[in-house]
Amino acid sequence: MQVEAEPGIDHGVPQRGTRRILRDETILVLALSLGASGVSALISFIGSVTKPGGLKDQAATLNASAAPGRPWLDLAWQLFGIATALVPVAMVAHLLIREGRSLRTLGFDRTRPAFDLSRGAAVAAVIGSTGIAFYLAARGLGFNLTVVPEALPSVWWKYPVLILSAVQNAVLEEVIVVGYLLRRLSQLGWTPGTALVAGAVLRGSYHLYQGIGGFLGNLVMGVVFVWLYRRWGRVGPLVVAHSLLDIGAFVGYALLAGKVDWLPTA
Repeated sequence: MQVEAEPGIDHGVPQRGTRRILRDETILVLALSLGASGVSALISFIGSVTKPGGLKDQAATLNASAAPGRPWLDLAWQLFGIATALVPVAMVAHLLIREGRSLRTLGFDRTRPAFDLSRGAAVAAVIGSTGIAFYLAARGLGFNLTVVPEALPSVWWKYPVLILSAVQNAVLEEVIVVGYLLRRLSQLGWTPGTALVAGAVLRGSYHLYQGIGGFLGNLVMGVVFVWLYRRWGRVGPLVVAHSLLDIGAFVGYALLAGKVDWLPTA
């Protein structure tokens, strides 16, 4: 099978035993991270569509208090959740080191900060504006739940935690769903087109808890991000873009909820 060149990919065909190891490794990484999130989101979506009332009358809360009324314990749980969510990224880094590579192979390093920041900011500006419009339209048509990006108490650590949560989401998703997954699927002989579809569907699947709109919007975002990764050879700009998008959503909601008419609240 002829496979087009992609960034961060070794194109030698692995031996049969090695291919089986890579396949099992990929399944395990996804099962411990975003693959499991996809299954969880599907179950949540089934619960939402079978519940009386429309989707837009239900809410999906992203950053909620873990210990209401106990701010220091709440902070400990928030930081614990952020740190443990990044363990699969550390696992991917370990697996890459075992094959003589590193996260630099995926373009996740500090070698080109200006490139990553400028490209990432540009992508965030384009996707952010269209994403808000798409969400409002999908919710208005009854295809989406009301997304509540944050429901944290008004304490001193609220905004730092929201920013950390946004960066954690970005690192986890872009390193695993774009950089790592595309590398492994190419090594397993998947065509670029099939790998693109798989990555985009995976990204959409773990946003399904938001509704059909969340699935479709993130599926399109997945296609765009894979295309940009193949063009630039780096996940760095994608991590920046995703971080800015989530920071805008989390912090923006915290500042604007209840103060503007166009922003739906639960």
